[in-house]
Amino acid sequence: MALTKPSQQLRRDLNEAAALPKWSGVDLFVFAKRLLAAGDEQGANDLMKIALSLQEAEDKLAGYADEVKAGRIVRGKAE
Repeated sequence: MALTKPSQQLRRDLNEAAALPKWSGVDLFVFAKRLLAAGDEQGANDLMKIALSLQEAEDKLAGYADEVKAGRIVRGKAE
């Protein structure tokens, strides 16, 4: 079954939203490595925890986009 236009847009929006935490997490990982190299292990660990939580958020959003694609989540017309 083909997706409706509102569901297609929802899927695109979810995929775009998933990209934001992904790249933010990558940036935080780079900064964490710099902090670790500078001897700030606690700061590096804190950033790594944040980066991992962003990865979890990305995974959830990507999962929701997959559910839209599979038809388990459907966006209807606004009333």
